[in-house]
Formats: sequence, C-alpha cells, structure tokens
Amino acid sequence: MKTPKNPLSPNWYADPEARIYDGKAYIYVTKSLPFRDQKNLDLVILHSGQAQVCPDILDMSTFPHVTHAVWAPTVIEKNGRYYLIFASNNIQRDGEPGGLEIAVSDDPAGPFRGYLGKPLVGRFVFGAQPIDAHLFKDDDGTVYLYFGGWGHCVLARMNDEMDGLAPLENGEFFLEVTPEGYVEGPCMLKRKGQYYFMFSTGNWTDESYGVCACRCASPCGPFENPKKILLAQPPVADGPGHHGYLQTGEDEWKIVYHRRTVGDRDPNHRRLCVDDLYFDENGEMLPVKMT
Repeated sequence: MKTPKNPLSPNWYADPEARIYDGKAYIYVTKSLPFRDQKNLDLVILHSGQAQVCPDILDMSTFPHVTHAVWAPTVIEKNGRYYLIFASNNIQRDGEPGGLEIAVSDDPAGPFRGYLGKPLVGRFVFGAQPIDAHLFKDDDGTVYLYFGGWGHCVLARMNDEMDGLAPLENGEFFLEVTPEGYVEGPCMLKRKGQYYFMFSTGNWTDESYGVCACRCASPCGPFENPKKILLAQPPVADGPGHHGYLQTGEDEWKIVYHRRTVGDRDPNHRRLCVDDLYFDENGEMLPVKMT
C-alpha cells in the first residue's frame, strides 16, 4: 500500500479508525478542536498515494440531542451496510443526553444517518464513561463493541441487526475487561488466530500518551501483561496514541494514529499519521518506529 508521508493531512485530526473497502483505506477521524466546536466527523480516504478529505460525514439533523464533543468514530460493515459509532456531548454523569451514538450508511464514505433515534449506550457502565468505541468483527461474523474512558474498558456484543446488544456467554450484556494501565482508545486486531487487544495509556495532552498491546486467546480476554508498542520518539513526535490499523496484505499491517509535534503544548494540535506495524517470529507485536 502506497501512503503519503506523515502527517497524512494538514488538518488537526485525532482518534482515527481505519478500514479498507474496495482497495481504498478509509480513515474516520475526530476534528481536533475545542470540545464545543466538535460538531461532526471527517473522513480521509487514501488511494494510490493520495489523501482525499471528505468533511462532515454525519447527517447531524438525525441527532437532534447532540450539540458538541463528537468524537472517536468506529465503523464496521455488516450485511452490506456500514455502521458508525461515535461518542457525543462528553457526558459526565448518568441522565445527561449523549453517550455512544450509532449511524448507518449504504456507502463507507457516508453520509451516515442516525439509526436508533437515541444513544446506543447512554450511561456509565462499570465506571466507564461511554466514549471511544471500537467495533471488531471476528471471523464468524460476531461483532464486538469495546468502549470506555475514565480508566475503565467495557466489552459488549452487537446483535445481528446492529440496533442493540446481544447477551455475552455469561448472559450479561456488559463485561469489564480493563487491563493494567488502560486509559482509553481500545482496539482489537486478529492475526493468525491470535488476538491483540490494544489501548491508549498516559495523558492525551502530553508526551506520556502511548499505545499498549496485550496478546490473548479470546476477544473477551483476559487482557494481561500489556507491553508498550508506541511511545514518544523525539525529535520525530510526542504523544502518539488513540489508533486504528490497516491490513494491507496477507501479513502486512499498518498502525494509524495521532501524534504531536515535539514542544507544541496546544492540546488540540494533533496530526493524523500512519506507520508500519510488525510482529516477530513468535507472534509478538514489535515497537513501532515513527516516521
């Protein structure tokens, strides 16, 4: 896969989720702006080494209760349709409008319209703020939902219609799966029958931010012995994190993430980047070299 040099766009972007559809890389991003100005999501499409920005991919008229803090998209294809979950309104307690919203489109580029008329998850679960969703589809077609901020990560399973949750094996609808050091930004990758649960750790506003990974045998965990695989690498960049990934060949992988320019202290100055992701001969995920 031929990709442009980092950063992929001159715009301030964060929290990327990356998918490949029809030979193109679709990277769904948060507009890295003050919370009150975050009112929609953008999409960056990579094809033949070119980056095309598609602004405002959500039809916000179908989310009348959403006013700001439109964050952290995740997308999955199911039965020929594309479902996008994002966080809204930065809710601080139960009873506030917002949480995890779900939208749908017949095209991976959108526009995406509201699917439920209400949040998919509109409350705190196991202490997790309902933000930072990640959808993962296993080989059997099961779609898992990971989410959570404030140091807690929660697992759920989407139903076949993608309009609600299905019970897990234990009969419950939610399972806390928080690994040591978890802060936010969960992400699940499957390679050669092994699962790799990844997440962001540290403070999103500074150089402590980074990505950890746990190798595990099940999408439900346990997620143990996390190792840091993406961290600050001055003078290249600081604060890399909240990532997605692309499988660009049979065993070729790229990590898509945001990062900061060394010395830039503005919390919203985050850039969209992509680098190679490698595994050793034993299947361990190797530390990422930023370019």
